[in-house]
Amino acid sequence: MADRTDAAGVMALIGRVFDEYGFDWSAEEEFWDLLDDHFPYESPRGQMWVVRDAGRIVGSVAVERLDQETAEFHRLYLDAALRGQGHGRALLQTAERWALAQGCRRAVLWTDISFHDAHRLYERLGYVRTGHRQLTDLNQSVEYRYERSLEPDEA
Repeated sequence: MADRTDAAGVMALIGRVFDEYGFDWSAEEEFWDLLDDHFPYESPRGQMWVVRDAGRIVGSVAVERLDQETAEFHRLYLDAALRGQGHGRALLQTAERWALAQGCRRAVLWTDISFHDAHRLYERLGYVRTGHRQLTDLNQSVEYRYERSLEPDEA
């Protein structure tokens, strides 16, 4: 598990991924949740996990309870060298188990349309694309919405 003291390492990881994809970004705009004093990824409202390599954060995922039934996953990022090795799956499944243990029965997430490997992972794990949105960030990003039931018999 991670906490607010890991926020700088998670921001550095996300910055590396954004740079890899050629995204323009500013910390204030992109990391509002990691910079904010309330840090939404602490129990009972949420949780965050990271993967470290020699002390450096190289992977992350966070979950936030939206309501009694719904968890939203955020900040699923991996350094390029770790992708395709099961780390993303392990991180997401850890967040799913936490959400289910908290009584959540449905998971949602948003992902940039450029993250094709992530889309394949979500779809392999039973997530269904249910919509999209246009952001007003520096890149005018478009994101896909994915969701799935966390109920064991429906997953």
